[in-house]
Amino acid sequence: MTDTNTVLEASKAAIARWQQAFNNQDAAGCAAQYEKGAVMHARPFGTFTGREEIQAFWQKIIDDGFHGVEYSDVTWTPEGEDGYILSAKWTMNKAFGVVHREHWLMQADGTAKLHADDFEVQGER
Repeated sequence: MTDTNTVLEASKAAIARWQQAFNNQDAAGCAAQYEKGAVMHARPFGTFTGREEIQAFWQKIIDDGFHGVEYSDVTWTPEGEDGYILSAKWTMNKAFGVVHREHWLMQADGTAKLHADDFEVQGER
C-alpha cells in the first residue's frame, strides 16, 4: 500500500512537469507525463489514445501558438490507494477552460502519470 501523501506529492510533481513542458513548448515532455495507453478526451477536439496521439495533439496546440498555461481552483481527490483526481480551471494566452478529470496514478518508479485526462476549452481570450 502506498501512502496517500506520497501519491499526492508525486501527482503534484507530475502536473508541474507537464505544465513546465507545455510552457517550454515541449510536446514530447507533455506526452511523457501520460501512461503509454492513456486516454485523453480534449473537448471539443476529440479523444486521443496513447502517447503518440497525445503528443501530436499537444504539438498542434503549440504550433498554433498556444502557451502560458496556468491552473486555478485546483482540487485533488483521492482515487483508490494509488491515485488522485485533479479538477481545475485553466487559462493560457489564447484560450481558457476547465479540467474535468485528470486521473493521476502512481507508477512502479515512484512517479505519477496521467492514466486519463478529460478537459474542455470553453472559450478564446
